[in-house]
Amino acid sequence: MSSTINAGDAVLKVIEEWGVPRIYGLPGGSFDSMMNALHNERERIDFIQVRHEEAGALAAAAEAKLTGRVGVCFGSSGPGAVHLLNGLYDAREDRVPVLALVGQVPQAFMNMDFFQAMDEEPIFEDVAVFNRTATNAEGLPALIDEAIRQAYKHHGVSVITIPKDLAWTPIDWQPVASAKNFRKPLPLQPHHDLVEQAVKLIADAKAPLLYFGKGASTAHDELVEMSEKFKMPMVSTHPSKGVVEDTHPAFLGSSGRVATKPASEASQAADVIVWVGNDNPFASKLVGPQARIIQIDNDSEKLGKRLQDRMAVAIQADAKLTLREMIDAGEELPGTAFYRACLANKRNWEEWIASFNDDDRVPLRPEPIFDIINAQTDPDDIFMIDVGNININFARLSHLQPSNKWATSGKHATMGFAVPAALAAKLEYPDSTVYSLSGDGGFAMLSEEILAQVKYRTPVVNVVFSNQTLGFIEAEQRDDSHQPLSGVDLIDTDWAKVGEGYGALGFTVRTREEAKAAFAEAKAADRPSVIDVKLTGEMPFTTMYMHLSEHDDPEAVREFKEHYEAQPLKALDYWLEQEQA
Repeated sequence: MSSTINAGDAVLKVIEEWGVPRIYGLPGGSFDSMMNALHNERERIDFIQVRHEEAGALAAAAEAKLTGRVGVCFGSSGPGAVHLLNGLYDAREDRVPVLALVGQVPQAFMNMDFFQAMDEEPIFEDVAVFNRTATNAEGLPALIDEAIRQAYKHHGVSVITIPKDLAWTPIDWQPVASAKNFRKPLPLQPHHDLVEQAVKLIADAKAPLLYFGKGASTAHDELVEMSEKFKMPMVSTHPSKGVVEDTHPAFLGSSGRVATKPASEASQAADVIVWVGNDNPFASKLVGPQARIIQIDNDSEKLGKRLQDRMAVAIQADAKLTLREMIDAGEELPGTAFYRACLANKRNWEEWIASFNDDDRVPLRPEPIFDIINAQTDPDDIFMIDVGNININFARLSHLQPSNKWATSGKHATMGFAVPAALAAKLEYPDSTVYSLSGDGGFAMLSEEILAQVKYRTPVVNVVFSNQTLGFIEAEQRDDSHQPLSGVDLIDTDWAKVGEGYGALGFTVRTREEAKAAFAEAKAADRPSVIDVKLTGEMPFTTMYMHLSEHDDPEAVREFKEHYEAQPLKALDYWLEQEQA
């Protein structure tokens, strides 16, 4: 039986039926009709007021990354719409479903050079998998339903532009949402002959490696069992950290620049690599030319995309199912010298890192800070990580279990992600401790969202690693292009006072003892906190330009070890020679 309601109210009812608990945004005049609808539906869906539309889009993307559920955000016509773009690109690049509602002036004023009026569809054409402007009120609920379906289907962004007058228009309402009938595609089964080929390649290999990405995020048990049965070290993409416990002796971390030394060396040395659920854009640089690739992906478009010249077997199938078939199809293998050397290499790396945990030097190194964080991390704690050197330090120094959730801006890699993402995480998981970890560059971009954390009483632990530089870019300029440092220096700021000005607790940390006290108090607090850690400006150990091997120039090795205080570190080839002796 139908009833008469405003089309804007109907839009929200459709979104509610898809299980969306909240919408992020900042009102503008062209969105007033939808704000009225949000008021009417306030008992069933929460409006979360951010202080910048970009933050709303990033929060929606973060929510989708954590839950797999579509995130929803909005912006008003003109500047509000344009502000959404950066956050929507984050969703697109990390392939998560997001719905963006965009305000538009009333239809009578469209195309009339009106205030804040613009042709918004072309702006979103590149970022969106589904991009439409509503043209009649009656069809608006069905259009929203289709937009959500398309966002799920294509793992991307849907944008619906709503002229202000349409959302005010009364329509006959009866439920149109197809959520209860929506199904994810069934997992693809692997072809048995291809599985047999893959297992034989692994059995014949001298240096096999298991390298997984987000597509293997549900395959923890299979990854570990395959590693242990076939004696294969494990490496992950950085966004896949936590799928396997950091403490597993055969998990080496991630390779590349946001990486660990053992993982980077193993990726270069392996002769057969099982490349599963992995679309790493830097693949050709991370993998040695001798490697033969067994790729497993449920998306045919990904097969052979990154490592065409090294492909041996391509399996279009579900990661979990395929790994299970490979485990069942193969015999247990003895450990190779490569396997044992990789495990020894990891132990050497972790001992070196741990040697800095009690370092009391000022300014602080990152290792003591992460040692404190690790000591108080519970199994359900959540980490939202900004972009830059903070990702390198998090990749190497944090100890996660599969039960810990975390996210970053992966492929788009936008600074400013962590603070609004942490707001979303705490709203979704109110009983978990949520951290945002940022450099001083990234924190400055969207630090105003501490106001939203305060407003909605979300006690996030916001940590600012202040080293007065855009460190990731500084290292690029120095190590990659060998140019004079240009534009990367930042003036220092009292971020604790900034946090206090926003209404949060503020802590300034200069020593390890101050850090212990600040983190303990912040974790127990009932309101947001900002911990300003005054960090050394020294760059993290580089995995891209290592000089550790006995086959390198001795003077280069001496200078490298001296620069990074890395005298105890040995290269992988040292451990291989030890195993083969």
